Amino acid sequence: MRKHIVVLLFVSVLSATPSACGPAQTPVPTLTPTATKEPIPTVSVPEDSDFHVNPIEGLSPDFIMGADVSMLKQIEDNGGKFYVDGEAADALEILKAHGVNWIRLRIWNDPTDENGEPLGGGNNDLETTVAIAARAKAMGFKFLLDFHYSDWWADPGKQNMPKAWEGLDSEALNQALYDYTAEVIKTLAGEDAMPDMVQIGNEVNSGMMWPAGKTWSEGAEVVGGYDGFADLLKQSVQAVRDNDPNAADPEKRVKIIIHLADGGNNSLYRTMFDELTARDVPFDIIGLSYYSYWHGPMEDFINNMADISARYDKNLVVLEAAYAFTLEDADGHANLFPSEEFGGYKASIQGQATAVRDVIAAVAHVPNGRGLGIFYWEPEWIAVEGAGWATAEGNAWENQALFDFEGSALPSLNVFNMVKTDQVDGFIPATVTEVYPIAVAFAFDEEIVLPTTVKAVYSDDSIRDADVMWAEISAEWLEEAGVYELTGTIEGSDLQATASITTGGDKNYLVNAGFESGSFSPWVVDGDAGAVDISNERQNLHEGKYAVHYWADEAFALSVTQTVTGLENGTYVLSAWIQGGGGEDVLQLFADCGGETQTVDVPTNGWLNWYTPTIENIQVTDGTCTVGMNVVASGGQWAFLDETSLYLVE
Repeated sequence: MRKHIVVLLFVSVLSATPSACGPAQTPVPTLTPTATKEPIPTVSVPEDSDFHVNPIEGLSPDFIMGADVSMLKQIEDNGGKFYVDGEAADALEILKAHGVNWIRLRIWNDPTDENGEPLGGGNNDLETTVAIAARAKAMGFKFLLDFHYSDWWADPGKQNMPKAWEGLDSEALNQALYDYTAEVIKTLAGEDAMPDMVQIGNEVNSGMMWPAGKTWSEGAEVVGGYDGFADLLKQSVQAVRDNDPNAADPEKRVKIIIHLADGGNNSLYRTMFDELTARDVPFDIIGLSYYSYWHGPMEDFINNMADISARYDKNLVVLEAAYAFTLEDADGHANLFPSEEFGGYKASIQGQATAVRDVIAAVAHVPNGRGLGIFYWEPEWIAVEGAGWATAEGNAWENQALFDFEGSALPSLNVFNMVKTDQVDGFIPATVTEVYPIAVAFAFDEEIVLPTTVKAVYSDDSIRDADVMWAEISAEWLEEAGVYELTGTIEGSDLQATASITTGGDKNYLVNAGFESGSFSPWVVDGDAGAVDISNERQNLHEGKYAVHYWADEAFALSVTQTVTGLENGTYVLSAWIQGGGGEDVLQLFADCGGETQTVDVPTNGWLNWYTPTIENIQVTDGTCTVGMNVVASGGQWAFLDETSLYLVE
């Protein structure tokens, strides 16, 4: 559960005056599909381009190649247009020609502010949803409906109750939820836009419709917990089932999905689905979000899918995935894509295609055919004034669209067709094209140990670890301070790795100081050990591959400590890097080196706001020092600890 990851991504929902439950009862218009005289061609790839997508063996012919196009109507209403090789065309027809066979649409209850003005971000009310859904169904797409059960963005960091339902008791809330869900399904069915899948809640890592369906509490907050969340899910599912024309046929009826973010976080998925299974919540499919730059390494994602598909005997669909084709910004509104370093691919057209291809391959190879497909999140979201994250704001996603800034389809859009074995000329192994240099520093009395892998860019624009064999290190380098260059051989490549080695600096006396072993040892955890772990979420690390992370949904207290022996007596300084959401009763860095324990409070206040708490003038008199972090929290607080150090000053 990583509520802190997303809480800064969207603007908080505006307060509004409560109104009647359920959608408006006025007739809902539909849009007529754009007439096309000739079939839409697929975007051409320049002849001098090395662009290539490797096929995926064993890909099911009905594998879901989906696209969430919830912004489309607002983009079109504000003048946005789409092109293939210079020819204007309907965005949905372009997607279909490039292999997309499903669409996904979110629906918000009443996306307006207290004055009845639209909040933006698609303004995805029932009318908007029906318009795009009916248009897509008429084109032959299958359709997944995504109930947010909120008036605006719902995600792991916020699941705001629709304003019309605020303050309702449990019975009234359940009835309002049922009535609204039933009315949406009946309306869609009546407009020939019946969903083929229905998603109950969006990225419900910590429940939905807070506080009634919130699974954890902050302090004295009263929440529904897993029982309340399960009751809401059951009510929603029942409303879908009762209004599905094919409900009596298990093969044809609408499939129900429960969707979490953080696709590489196995602990989250086990916790959530163990709780829901124990409460007999009916569902058919587990939905995941997997953004490689937010949700951990591909290996964790693959392992999680294999585990949960077997553990719960369920099929899986990735409901959200995307990647950047550029680091540029089209509209002056900062984009969300953090960096290539976190994502594992170059921010290029080739890198974007490879990133999507790798997610498709991972899902296609879930054991026993349990991986049904993927949805690319908002491939059509180009930068168009009036179609931003919120009313009067810009777009933070246009560099992750599958169209360029002018609306022209990118070659990467071909990925959905090219992964099919009959569409390309065989598998081309990727080769190393660039090797990132490394820089390391060692004290004179430290052994120089270099990493066995380095980061390398491959010909498919993936960024991966490459094995390296370093040349011999000169013994003289640890006798005279300086900066020395060392080369290494990359397996299977003529390119060389380079290391800049600085010697003679201060020695860090903490072992596994950056937690790069992937474990705590020799650090010791005391107290509520279940609230702390070693995290490899790239976007939350200060350096390297790992950091300590804590979070729990109820009160907890813990310490993470290391005792160092054999120290030279003298004056030391202790420091670390910490980022977190704040709100703990106690969050301290401390040093106990024989005298009075020294502490410093850590004032964390938000995601990626890193602090370097430091304790100076630590006196070691008996060669031993215990250092670490103390935490006391009421529940819901989180932080990451990375890059600790203990240096001798004099």
